[in-house]
Amino acid sequence: MQHVINLLILSLMILIVDSGSTKSDWIAVDINGKQLLEKLRTKGLNPEILTQKKLKKTIKNNEILKAHKDAVTHVYFYGAGCGTDRGKDLVYSALDEFFVNANITVEEDTMAAVYGTINKVDEAAVVCILGTGSNCSYYDGKKLHQRVQSLGYILMDDAAGNYYGKQLIRDYYFNHMPEDIKVAFGSKYNLEADYVKYNIYKQPHPNAYLANFAEFMFLNKDSDYIINLIKKGLRIFVENYIMQYKEELKTVPVHFAGSIAFFAQNEIKEVAQEMGFTVGNFERRPIEGLVKFHTTGI
Repeated sequence: MQHVINLLILSLMILIVDSGSTKSDWIAVDINGKQLLEKLRTKGLNPEILTQKKLKKTIKNNEILKAHKDAVTHVYFYGAGCGTDRGKDLVYSALDEFFVNANITVEEDTMAAVYGTINKVDEAAVVCILGTGSNCSYYDGKKLHQRVQSLGYILMDDAAGNYYGKQLIRDYYFNHMPEDIKVAFGSKYNLEADYVKYNIYKQPHPNAYLANFAEFMFLNKDSDYIINLIKKGLRIFVENYIMQYKEELKTVPVHFAGSIAFFAQNEIKEVAQEMGFTVGNFERRPIEGLVKFHTTGI
């Protein structure tokens, strides 16, 4: 009997997905956390941006997923746009149709940031995401508490990649950039008005298009203009998001996940000192923490 149980355990294929608006990272592991397939990357699976048809198409078009879909026993999906029942249902339906033998769990991307940054399962913390989009929640050690509902990249996403991309383009067109930065920015990207408008208003993933420009900041951090731009966005994010948890901030740290946060660590620490909160951990990609979490507590 024990031999049969051992075989069943060994046969488990756990698929963990960390999905933003731009890209989705996929990793398949067994119950012990041993990686079973090479790490995969697909386009982002944000149900606030993509139709259910496009969600399904993105999953089905990956040949590796297609080859192993029947072997997958558990799928843990953490995604941008999954903070509402509608978003969760759209993603769940797409995954459930594809991975026919798997138990499917869909949660918002904030939970991936929580599990990927906290030091222990029951640790309380304020957890922020600064990637293509942005978000901030309080985790009390058991449950997630969110005091600001996201209205998407057009109205919110302060200090996110798409926020900074928009600011850079605006400053370029309004002549607010120093001349050397303006020349460098114009040389690196196609900033013809028709091309920019086409990508923003006619193409899918305009938030991801805008976020691509944020790389420019981190390649030019020797500029006072760039440093001030980064800090201005962070101050707005702190005021609108982190300060929703003023009482909690007295006793818990603030952890950060996402590429923008990872590359702006020094500026975040400076703004934290200025605005009075304690910085905790930084994690560029939370997926490694998710593997540990799910293989020790499945």
